Amino acid sequence: MRALRLVLRALFGATLLLSSARAEEPATCASRDALKRPFFGDLHVHTRWSLDASTQGTRTSPADAYRFAQGEPLGLHPFDADGRPLRSVRLARPLDFAAVTDHSELFGEVALCRDEKAAGYGDLVCQVYRGWPRLAFFLMNARGTPRFSLCGENGATCLTAARGPWQEMRDAAEAAQDHSDACRFTTFVGYEWTKTVQSASNLHRNVIFRNEHVPEIPASALEATTPEALWDALDRECRHGIPDCDAVVIPHNSNLSSGWMFAAESLSDGKPMDADRARRRALNEPLVEIMQHKGESECRTGAGTADELCGFEKLPYDSFMGRFSRFARQTPAASNYVRTALGQGLVDRVKLGANPFEFGVIGSTDTHIGAPGLVQESGDHPGHGGAGIPIGDALPDSLLEPIEYNPGGLAVVWAEENSRSALFAALQRRETYATSGPRIVLRVFGGWGLDGDLCQGDFAARGAAAGVPMGATLAPAPAPVEGATPAHPDAPAIAISALRDPGGNGDPSTPLQRAQIVKLWVGEDGAAHEKVVDVAGDAHNGASVDPRTCETHGEGADQLCAVWRDPDFTPARPALYYVRVLENPVCRWSTRACNQAGIDCAKPETVRTGFEGCCDPEIPKTIQERAWSSPIWYTPPGS
Repeated sequence: MRALRLVLRALFGATLLLSSARAEEPATCASRDALKRPFFGDLHVHTRWSLDASTQGTRTSPADAYRFAQGEPLGLHPFDADGRPLRSVRLARPLDFAAVTDHSELFGEVALCRDEKAAGYGDLVCQVYRGWPRLAFFLMNARGTPRFSLCGENGATCLTAARGPWQEMRDAAEAAQDHSDACRFTTFVGYEWTKTVQSASNLHRNVIFRNEHVPEIPASALEATTPEALWDALDRECRHGIPDCDAVVIPHNSNLSSGWMFAAESLSDGKPMDADRARRRALNEPLVEIMQHKGESECRTGAGTADELCGFEKLPYDSFMGRFSRFARQTPAASNYVRTALGQGLVDRVKLGANPFEFGVIGSTDTHIGAPGLVQESGDHPGHGGAGIPIGDALPDSLLEPIEYNPGGLAVVWAEENSRSALFAALQRRETYATSGPRIVLRVFGGWGLDGDLCQGDFAARGAAAGVPMGATLAPAPAPVEGATPAHPDAPAIAISALRDPGGNGDPSTPLQRAQIVKLWVGEDGAAHEKVVDVAGDAHNGASVDPRTCETHGEGADQLCAVWRDPDFTPARPALYYVRVLENPVCRWSTRACNQAGIDCAKPETVRTGFEGCCDPEIPKTIQERAWSSPIWYTPPGS
C-alpha cells in the first residue's frame, strides 16, 4: 500500500501555476493544486425534515448529518423510553463535502404537525402523522395540490411554516462549513424537488446552491410543477433575484421514472424537444446521479445493450409503485437509463443542433437516516430507509433494508481545493465521477496529442496540457500546416488512470480488476450505437469470493493505466467516451447480513420471516464495486 500512496502523491501532489480558466478565482484554502485533486462527498441526504424519513422514525437533524459526515458517531432509531438511540453508526473515513437535501414539498406540514403550539397541530392529518406514520407517508405524499386544509388559504400557513426547516438547513450548512484556510469540510445548501407523474414515476431532482446566498423558500413541486417551472423559479428567485446566487439541478433515479426522466416531450406543454429547450436543460442539469441506494441507473442488459455488466444493482421495477405492489411491477425499459439518454443526446445534437443530455455523473446515498457517505457493504448495514422498512419501538429480526436496495454511492469532484466555489465550478463543468461506494481514484483525459507513454510519468500534468478532462468537449482536430508532418493523429486518444481505494480505519481495500471505455456514437443510420472495450486489467484474473464466508481469492491491481486510441473514429460523426472501472468481486451487503443472521438456504428451518430474500435467486450474492467517469464528447466541425 506504500507504493500506492506514492503513486497518489505523484499524480495529485504537484503544485503548479493556476490554470488560466480559473485564474480569476482567489484561493481560499492553504492547500491548492492547479492540477486538481479528487474530493469525495454525498449530495443526497435526508434528515428528520423529510416526510418519508420522519415517518420511519428518523430523528437526525441537519446538524447531526453534517457532524456524521465529518466522522462523529450518529445515533439511530429505535429509541428507548428516554429517547436514547439503540443503534449507532460511524464513518471509518470522513467525507470532504456533503449537502442535506430534504424534500421541500412538505416542510411546512411536517413542522406544523410536530409543533404542539401550532394552530394545525390537532388537525386530523397531523394526528395520522403522529399516530400512524406509515399511513401518513402514503396519505401526505399522495396529496399534492390543493394542500391540506391545515395549510390555510393558498397554503400560506404551510409555506410560512416551511421557513423554519429551511432556515435550520441553511444554518446547519453554514455552521458545519470549515471557513478556515484548512478547508477540511465543505457544505452546500440544497434540497430535493420531488415530482412524480403517472403512477409514481420518478422525476426527482436535487438542487445544489453555489453558496449561502439562496432563496428565502425553496421552489417545491407543489408550486413549480414541472422541471421547466423549477428552472424558471431558479432563474427568477436565485440567479436573477439574489446577487451571487446560482444552482445546479441533479436528476436521480431515472431507473424509477418509467422513461419520463429523459422524455423527448416537455412536461409543461407536451411539445417535442427543440434546440432552445435542449440548451436550457443542459445548462440547468449538467449532472445526473447514476448510483444511489435505490438502484443504479447506467444501463440494463437486455434493454438495448448486450453489455453483461449492466446488470449491476438493478431494481426489478420501473416506478415507486412497483416497490409496494407486485401487480404494478414492470421491467424497466432502456429509456430509463443514463447510457440511452447519452446516446439520444448525440442524436439530438445532429437533429436539433443542441444536446439536452450533455451531462456528467455523480453517485450519492439518498440516505433517509441522515448518514451521508455510509456506503460500506457490511453485515450490519442499517439500511438507508426512505420508502423502506419502518423501525418501531424495537429492532426487528429481519433485513433492515429491502433486499433489492444497496448502501449507495459517492460523488467525486476534481477541483483545485476543497472550497464551495471550487467544488461548485467543477460540478458545473462536469469534472466529476461516481462510485458505488469505494474511494477509487479515477482520472480521464481525451485529446489528439496524448502520447502512448503517458502512463510512464506525469500523467496529470501531461494529460491536462495535451487534452481535456472528463466532462469536457473535445474540439475537432486542428488542421495540419501545409507541407508539415501532422502534429496529431487521425483519431482522439482516451487516457485513463485508476487507483484502488487505499482503505483505512477499518474500511476494506479491494484490488482493481479492469478498466473499460464505453463509446457511443451516431451511425450512418442516424441512430445511436455503442461498444465497450477493455483497455486495462484482466477480466479473467482469477479473482473470486466465497459467498459462504465472504473470503476473497485471486490477484488484482493497485493501479490501472492506459492510453487508448479509437480505431473506428469517424470525424463527421458525434461521439462520446466514458470510463468504467471494476474492482474484484466481493460479497454483497445482503449476503453478509444473511450469513450473519445464520441463514442457510439449504436448510429451510433457518430462513426466518424477514429473511426470505436471502434465498431469492434473482438477488446476486456477490458484486463488483465500480466507478464511472463523466463522458468526454466529440463534436464534428460545424455542428
